[in-house]
Amino acid sequence: MRMRLTELLLVFLRLGCSSFGGPAAHIGYFHEECVRRRGWFEEAAFAELVALCQFLPGPASSQLVFAIGRARAGFPGAVLASLCFTLPSVLLMVGFAYGLAHLGGLREAAWLHGLKLAAVAVVAQAVWSMGGRLCPDWPRRALALVVAACVLLLPGSAGQLGAIVFGSLAGWLLYRGVVPAGPVAAESGLARQHLWAAGALILYGVLLVALPVVAAGGEAPWAGLFDRFYRSGALVFGGGHVVLPLLRAELVPPGLISDDAFLAGYGAAQALPGPLFSFAAYLGTVIEGGPQAWVGGLWCTFALFLPGWLLIGGALPFWHLLRGRIWAQAALRGANAAVVGVLLAALWQPVCREAVHGPWDVLAAVLGFVLLEWLRAPSWSVVLGCLAAAQWLL
Repeated sequence: MRMRLTELLLVFLRLGCSSFGGPAAHIGYFHEECVRRRGWFEEAAFAELVALCQFLPGPASSQLVFAIGRARAGFPGAVLASLCFTLPSVLLMVGFAYGLAHLGGLREAAWLHGLKLAAVAVVAQAVWSMGGRLCPDWPRRALALVVAACVLLLPGSAGQLGAIVFGSLAGWLLYRGVVPAGPVAAESGLARQHLWAAGALILYGVLLVALPVVAAGGEAPWAGLFDRFYRSGALVFGGGHVVLPLLRAELVPPGLISDDAFLAGYGAAQALPGPLFSFAAYLGTVIEGGPQAWVGGLWCTFALFLPGWLLIGGALPFWHLLRGRIWAQAALRGANAAVVGVLLAALWQPVCREAVHGPWDVLAAVLGFVLLEWLRAPSWSVVLGCLAAAQWLL
């Protein structure tokens, strides 16, 4: 157990410091590290976890970190992996709130453009690798293409959630008579934790209902801010970019933070590694103010991440109980193909659309893909190469 915890600490602390590009790129980094390089998961098992995280509200990439850590080392592994992946960006956002706002114009910076090009290569490599394994026949390839088209036509969290549901139904219809029965779960320890999981799901619902009541009483000022961030994290599908409008609606109109300060933090958050939900650390620090403002940053970060962690922790044991059923395996074949389609759509919009603006950008992204897929170059070397290329291109 100690060796596994140490391994999780080293892997996810490094990923927390180097995983640029947003949720789609994060999944690519996790796939490279946990499936291809270390063999912690089979391709299909990893895709099942991705599909489950896409189903649930909250930050999909951070929930995936929680699930990977729990599969490797139980609840301590889930907490350790989540902290290691999240803390680097949280500390950077707190530091930005304390005095880095003079670094404006991040969107136009050459180094930020290089990070976006690296994200193109990483996501493309994930789509290529996962597509070959999870879409081995034409029905699933066609399903992935249909899902990608639907997600592009219906952008946003609703389109992604509907795509996963559609893929699951299609898989059930296509493969319910041909999928052999499998084991109930590779992680039997997780399956026995259903009582704890039910408690996590109940706590999720209780907090969602009780926090507004406590905040309305006005006797606990800490509860009002916690409630605003908790509700934003509890009711959003699609991850960090989707939660930002919700946070703005909760914070800017009441005057807790100015629009200029909000947008400055948003620009910085996109330039940093790790989960975009770490933006909450900046917001909480600015709202709290003063020398001890970092406490408010940590408080708001915990509030925003908590519902996603409760949901994935509560859903995992039941998921592992169901995944061995024939009908569930059939549905998962379709869901896995849908995950490939969702990633394919994300590769185009926003990853490629935001990063690729000319033939030289295309060349840099293609070279990065070749380095990752065929030459097995480490992702950090591709990031450095794209940074150098962007300095030259711009």
